[in-house]
Amino acid sequence: RLVESGGGLVQAGDSLTLSCAASELIFNSVTMAWFRQAPGKEREFVAAIRWSEDSTWYSDSAAGRFTIARDNAKNTLYLQMHNLKPEDTAVYSCAAGRASDLIAMAPTGYDYWGQGTQVTVSS
Repeated sequence: RLVESGGGLVQAGDSLTLSCAASELIFNSVTMAWFRQAPGKEREFVAAIRWSEDSTWYSDSAAGRFTIARDNAKNTLYLQMHNLKPEDTAVYSCAAGRASDLIAMAPTGYDYWGQGTQVTVSS
């Protein structure tokens, strides 16, 4: 399973790091990603990382401010977020997918999801 942590209430301009602890089986999935969902909005892709290619993808809003990373020894996925903005307020969830042809930015291809952690950015 996937368990997120690290969310909280911060001010605009602050930084925050989210963690996603995974079982070894799930952590070895081909692709892991972060998505977010704000109230009244659809789930939105944030960032993804693919082990085999050591590739990463970011949404336009995340590029340059967020960094997705992993710690293999801890089976943990991270999302480092800098210069947070009020529009980043959402529930952030991590996901893992096994298919080698998974489209990283599409939520439909992921097999495992965490319960989410709330990030609230005040102005």
